[in-house]
Amino acid sequence: MASVTYNNVVKSFGDVEVIKNLNFSVEDKEFLVLVGPSGCGKTTALRMLAGLEEITSGDIQIGERVVNDVAPKDRDIAMVFQSYALYPHMSVYDNMAFGLKLRKTPKEEIKRRVDEAAAILDITHLLERKPRQLSGGQRQRVAVGRAIVREPKVFLFDEPLSNLDAKLRVQMRAEISKLHQRLQTTFIYVTHDQTEAMTMATRIAVMNKGILQQLDTPQVLYDSPANLFVAGFIGSPSMNFFPGKVVVSGGKVSVDMETFQVQVPDAFAAPYKNMDGKKVVFGIRPENIHDPEFAPVNIHGEKVTAKVDVTELMGNETFLYLVSGKNTFIARVDPRSKKRVGDEMQVIFDMDRFHIFDADTEEAVR
Repeated sequence: MASVTYNNVVKSFGDVEVIKNLNFSVEDKEFLVLVGPSGCGKTTALRMLAGLEEITSGDIQIGERVVNDVAPKDRDIAMVFQSYALYPHMSVYDNMAFGLKLRKTPKEEIKRRVDEAAAILDITHLLERKPRQLSGGQRQRVAVGRAIVREPKVFLFDEPLSNLDAKLRVQMRAEISKLHQRLQTTFIYVTHDQTEAMTMATRIAVMNKGILQQLDTPQVLYDSPANLFVAGFIGSPSMNFFPGKVVVSGGKVSVDMETFQVQVPDAFAAPYKNMDGKKVVFGIRPENIHDPEFAPVNIHGEKVTAKVDVTELMGNETFLYLVSGKNTFIARVDPRSKKRVGDEMQVIFDMDRFHIFDADTEEAVR
């Protein structure tokens, strides 16, 4: 088992710097997820750790050892790729055993490891089949099994579920989480899917344009995003954003969005009392905007008038796409709501759950 550390890691392709001074540590036995949009540098960061990309500058450590110049095969890691990369002419058993055979591992030890991994992944009955005889989910399990038999210090996963259908992705998310609990090994997992990140990770590292934006637990990222990018990336549907300005009058703090204004509860007002006239971005998540008929009691609610533009009935919840002047936003409301397209309504903003960001720096104002 081992920790992983990135120290001032930079990666450039010619004049293009795709990783910019990356610094973070992954604890021993942790499940860390690197998440971000396509092109943000998350896969490049993983490939540098695996030794598949050279580091332009900085150091990567596995445990106490700097591995910059260590060959991939000697880093004691195992990687599961987006493409299953199985040998089509080999059986499942031989695909899982191939790496061990190259290392001249004794046959008895190979059989023990393959049988054990197959039992963990519930693919024992598939060991004699060829990859073409397997479903997508079964092939992914074989690819994971091939990594398990290595018994590495660190497992690396590069978007391993992106080729699976939605239902199977949900199932495999749970399987990989259980696998981590069972193996008690360090997992580093790359995905662009924030739902995967939120449901699986011990901690999440959010990246954008080669820069680490925030690294924390899923709940902290959700409740206290460090900036506009993290706030908009984490959560589905995304947080609603409204350009506005702070208004301080008579000791009270409000945010004016032109077509409507909301008052900040006194308990949260202190950080904003010296910001009168400051341009900000007001943020609130769809689940914190309520149909008044079903609004929770004992919240600091602010009423906003809006027109229903689109409705999406999801069964267990309803999404209302709303328009207020120039502002468009989404509310996730109780499925019993009777509001329909064209209705004008008042919605309740839960002002115990708002966010304010500096319009210039895009950083959260605490």
